[in-house]
Amino acid sequence: MSESPDNDTLHQRLTASLQHLEASHQRRVRRCVEAVSTTECLVDGQRCLSFSTNDYLGLTRHPKVVGAFAAVAAMQAGAGASGLIAGRSPYHVRLEEVLAEFEGTESALLFPSGFAANVGTLASLIGPQDAVFCDRENHASLIDGCRASAGKFFVYDRTELDRLHKSIARRRHSHDAVFVVTDSVFSMDGTLADLPQLCDIADRFGATVIVDEAHGTGVFGATGRGVSELQDAGDRISTKIGTLSKAIGGLGGFVAGSTTLCEWLWNTARSQFFSTALPPAVCAAAAAAVQVIRHEPERRRTLAARSVLARQLLQDAELEVITAPPDSPIIAVLLRDDELAVRVGRQLTANGVFIPAVRPPTVPSGTSRLRMSLCCDHSEDQIRSAVYQLRDVIHAGRR
Repeated sequence: MSESPDNDTLHQRLTASLQHLEASHQRRVRRCVEAVSTTECLVDGQRCLSFSTNDYLGLTRHPKVVGAFAAVAAMQAGAGASGLIAGRSPYHVRLEEVLAEFEGTESALLFPSGFAANVGTLASLIGPQDAVFCDRENHASLIDGCRASAGKFFVYDRTELDRLHKSIARRRHSHDAVFVVTDSVFSMDGTLADLPQLCDIADRFGATVIVDEAHGTGVFGATGRGVSELQDAGDRISTKIGTLSKAIGGLGGFVAGSTTLCEWLWNTARSQFFSTALPPAVCAAAAAAVQVIRHEPERRRTLAARSVLARQLLQDAELEVITAPPDSPIIAVLLRDDELAVRVGRQLTANGVFIPAVRPPTVPSGTSRLRMSLCCDHSEDQIRSAVYQLRDVIHAGRR
């Protein structure tokens, strides 16, 4: 059966667009990556040391987390409906209670993913007479959520917060409410937002700071509450968004805050109530993971030590690393050239080290990099081996 003219036109357009991505070294390919452990994987059959995941605390394979998942999965697979209709099981209720207790808030609300939590929350809270200021390097879900809202959208640079202050000052009188939206940890380079200064600016103008702790939860802070705890700003942030898919080791997103906030989102966040609820087993696993975070702080301390070691070894190897806190587990090795980043990434994989290349549009043009992500389970020898391989492959690639 031949394709219709319309389908043929679409096929030609997509083919041409894919060819353009290929020519600019921005075409992504689908790979089969099978986790062997928290630190090793098979990439299309090639065994590799893995520095590619956000499993910072190794909880995707923790016995208590896996055991909690298996016990519930043996009884039920999916939730069967949205939480608003019939999908909020005792496991969902319990996880929301655990998250609220962990975050020190009145309430918490689950979402099917971190992306859904960001988009749904921002679109729900920001009205047509409001303004929202979004960090230019926020995760795509925060940017999309700000754009999907009815508010006036502005972009700021976290390295120039004085300009943010002036920008809000010029516009505050024109808007009913002002929101400042930021990641706590920027996922492509491991740098941190200055939450106290953002809160100071917000306080000056009666604005609201919304923080996504996706890469901060479990990793930073004395008890693992994230950068807001590390920087002693938790009580100043009324809306905190998180994910269950990184240090917590599972799937899903959540918002932690007041009962009023969570009730409003329960009634208005479209990405929440128009999505089937998380599988109950996922909720049981996440609740177990939060308890591990609380009771095994040595995981966080080991992660910090491994991160410091990796960053020092990379600097000793005279590789260009984006400056970030030394204990941040996300390390960006700048190569700048798109083609070189792709080529180095492929050669590393062939050599048995999986450190993904990141290039535009994920990062700005001219900042292509390799993103090295640490887990507390990485041994010092594994880190040294990876850094030495990375050094040799990059030097060979630049000759």
